[in-house]
Amino acid sequence: MTKRRKKKKLKLNAGIRRFLRKTLLTIVAVMVPVMISGYIALRLLLKGPSQTFSELVVSTFWETRRGKAIVNLFYTDEDRDAILYKNTVNYDIPVTNTDNTEFVIPEDEKDKIEIIDIAGGTFKGKMMIVRDPSRIQLGVNVLMNDPSKGYSVEDYVQTSGAIAGINAGGFEDPNGQGDGSIPYKIVIKDEKLVAGKMSDYQTLIGFNKENHLIVGDMTGEQALEWGLTDAVTFGPVLVYDSHPVAVAGNGGGLNPRTVIGQTPDGSVLLLVIDGRQPNCIGASYEDCIRIMMEYGAVAAANLDGGSSSVMYYDGRIINSVVSMNGDRAVPTAWLVK
Repeated sequence: MTKRRKKKKLKLNAGIRRFLRKTLLTIVAVMVPVMISGYIALRLLLKGPSQTFSELVVSTFWETRRGKAIVNLFYTDEDRDAILYKNTVNYDIPVTNTDNTEFVIPEDEKDKIEIIDIAGGTFKGKMMIVRDPSRIQLGVNVLMNDPSKGYSVEDYVQTSGAIAGINAGGFEDPNGQGDGSIPYKIVIKDEKLVAGKMSDYQTLIGFNKENHLIVGDMTGEQALEWGLTDAVTFGPVLVYDSHPVAVAGNGGGLNPRTVIGQTPDGSVLLLVIDGRQPNCIGASYEDCIRIMMEYGAVAAANLDGGSSSVMYYDGRIINSVVSMNGDRAVPTAWLVK
């Protein structure tokens, strides 16, 4: 290689290094102020002059994976837990007996499904009213071909030959890395405990042999003794024995929600609320209670929400899901056959 070519190569390399240094300095110069501004903005949101607003933000953030990390950045565990406790649904509803009366559904109403648009100041969503409660069944991933993976609500609907479905119970989420494959605590399917332990004491949401929606705190053993045929673990309970459950503070913040309820004539209410979107932030527990009471629920409970909230009907998702990837994997789903 000639000296001239060597000099050109050295100059070229030097030019590349100068360009990279300038680019790096520019990125640092831009990112540092952005990060500082972001920190200040988050601090104002989470610890600003309005305690009520800050607590609403904390409650809302806490129901998201990334939000938990942000909240923990600004609050000690003790202070965070105090805020969450004063802004949620605090209850103790042990189930001591279950209703075993039979619903009489007129023959011409058994196929009736009604879809209603739901809207509020900070949310929108869909209500599905299923007239015949015997059409509600539980889809469970541990009963499918590959229990090591989660399935979307669409998968459950199509695999079981159902017409509709919503997400149901929660899933194990260690360190925020859960993939929707492992159900959270107790799951009962066809009168058998398929997840959890007999001794686990949890808030259960399910149906008994007479198709009554049963919601409340019980062990897996009690649930089977009282005749629950299908049930999942989640909560909180929102309506019990026709009465709304008391809500403290902001009621868990504003987030996408999935709720199941039942009216005196047996009709099942399936509610999915959208959220975490520019035109739709989400609903509080109190919002969901108000909707359930408006439609005459005698029992209702909150199911898994957030990115899991989805309603599938007649071949398509009919709500606006949070995830850009669409219907996420979940371990259980309430299906309409």
